Amino acid sequence: MTHSADSTLRLGYAGLGNIGRPMAARFVAAPGGLTVYDVDPTAVAELTEAGAAAADSPASLGAASDLVSICVRDDAQVRDVVDGLLPTLASGSMIVVHSTIAPETAADLAARCAASGVTVLDAPISGGAVGAKEGRLAIMVGGDRAAYDRAKPALALAGDMIVHAGDLPGDGTRMKLARNLLHFVSFTATTEAARLAEAAGIDIAKLGRVVRHTDAITGGAGAIMLRDTTAPIAPDDFWHGVFTHVRDLGEKDLRLALQLADSLGVDLPLGRQALTDLATGLGVPRTEGAS
Repeated sequence: MTHSADSTLRLGYAGLGNIGRPMAARFVAAPGGLTVYDVDPTAVAELTEAGAAAADSPASLGAASDLVSICVRDDAQVRDVVDGLLPTLASGSMIVVHSTIAPETAADLAARCAASGVTVLDAPISGGAVGAKEGRLAIMVGGDRAAYDRAKPALALAGDMIVHAGDLPGDGTRMKLARNLLHFVSFTATTEAARLAEAAGIDIAKLGRVVRHTDAITGGAGAIMLRDTTAPIAPDDFWHGVFTHVRDLGEKDLRLALQLADSLGVDLPLGRQALTDLATGLGVPRTEGAS
């Protein structure tokens, strides 16, 4: 049996947790309908009250769906759900994994499912429960481009930025890991800033308000992600002047912050590393001997 040629996909969703539940709630509006599965009956009841149908197992979910989204805890749970779905999914169906799993797991699942005519897309999400509830998730999809194009209208019910990260299963996860590297390194840098401010007698709650205010205007760390390469910038490139200015301003302010930290006895290892690496990272390294 193959899936219907009708473009109205029957959606399935497995994993109705903190993000899965509000994301699945957005899928209730799908023209082909939504069937859900979770081990928590309360979560299932919330979705059926909103208009979804309930499946009593991954197998019955697979039988009722053309595209199944999975949002469970880890690689092992994803594998368990796929094992349950695969015998009943029709050839031509799609599995879309929203859990952040190892890229190798995505590749392995894609190869296994391809033997049954089922396409696996890894599609991790960014934006959290609030983004899911508001339909404002960023969804980074790795895998076959034609399958991505087919799945995109359904995914757009829950995300306002759907990106094809690459043709290989696992590419969505690779993009998500790079995104989250920035996220958590930035969080660690935030703790350094808080330690410096606290040691200097500054109210760190007020500092937080200032940071959130100005990041909303400037775009925060992502504001410099404007180029399609990390190579050094040619002197005649438009971005050379822009990033030279960012480098000069950044190094000046980092030196002043580190001087303050030294005077207060506060260790800022990320700050020191930033002063060392900023210029090269921006693509405008200083010539030897320049300061």
